Amino acid sequence: MRKQSRNCRHLPARKRGRISLPFGWKAMPNTFESLNLLDAKNIVEASLARANALKIACSVAVVDAGGFLLAFARQDDAMVGSVELAINKAYTALIFRNSTEAVGKLAQPAAELYGIEHSHAGKVVIFGGGIPVLLNGTVIGAIGVSGGSVAQDIDVASASQFTSIQHQVGAK
Repeated sequence: MRKQSRNCRHLPARKRGRISLPFGWKAMPNTFESLNLLDAKNIVEASLARANALKIACSVAVVDAGGFLLAFARQDDAMVGSVELAINKAYTALIFRNSTEAVGKLAQPAAELYGIEHSHAGKVVIFGGGIPVLLNGTVIGAIGVSGGSVAQDIDVASASQFTSIQHQVGAK
């Protein structure tokens, strides 16, 4: 005879051990559009080419649709502090589905999102250099750049917009 868990004794016998969704709820889809490694590497390469043209040393991070680091590069002579900033800029652009520059404008004193940079364990960056990557209007990842001025970081991150995303995959 099987012992029943103490935490489900309050349930009727027919419900024990089964998980059912509340009425009207649907199961979450098990796939979604996301960047893959090849696309992420192409984005990094396009950004590094722009950084070289501007003669700046920077860090470039690309996250997938789940916010996880997919590709990263730190150029020689790039500041060590730029590593974490680039990753966090990409993360911020992804979770807010907007550029970090736009989030920054909304995070100024008396604006709607004032103080938002303290959320998400301090990973939210509110100055330019993070841009979401879109495919058919859907955010499938994001890029973050750090190492130059804010204007240069935006310029380098924007260079990736001209990279074609051809190898998107459904992630499970």
